Amino acid sequence: MPEETQTEQVEEQPQEPETAQEAEGTEEEPFDADRAKKAMSRKNAENKSLRDRLKELEPLARRAKELEDAQKSEQERLSEQLTAQQEKAAKALRTAVASKVEALAAKEFADPEDAAGALDLSSYVDDDGAIDTDAIKSDLADLLKRKPHWAKAPEGPRRPAPDRTQGSSGNNSRTPNDPGEEFAGFMSRALK
Repeated sequence: MPEETQTEQVEEQPQEPETAQEAEGTEEEPFDADRAKKAMSRKNAENKSLRDRLKELEPLARRAKELEDAQKSEQERLSEQLTAQQEKAAKALRTAVASKVEALAAKEFADPEDAAGALDLSSYVDDDGAIDTDAIKSDLADLLKRKPHWAKAPEGPRRPAPDRTQGSSGNNSRTPNDPGEEFAGFMSRALK
């Protein structure tokens, strides 16, 4: 057999400095309460002066904004108002389409909001803003085919399906229907 050479595995252990002070190479100064109080009071004074300056500058910033708005042309202001109104109208149209989808889905879906969430609502609005209910009905029918578990449960109580293989009749040891016969059978088995 040939000799197998084994290599020794040397694990390198990270060398930790004995103390944090030696690692930094500087010594910490002992805690001085008076010096800490002075430093804190300096920082507090700086913060107070910054807060005071901020209070002084806030009205100036508001005034600058007002002047900027006044310098805008009438057309820019109207353009901004038009954009805001268009956003409101688009939101109202999306809400109307979602309501229409939910209303149509309420007949067949257990949760109409599921149907509204699964469909692309923007595809049911034409350029004039009219809602295409026929397309909604068609897409709802397709959605119900793809996800039949979203359908409403049939109305009325559920009736159990009888299973004749269960119970005593399934194993051919049918018990008599008369309670007296049942008791007599029990007594005869007990006496044996």
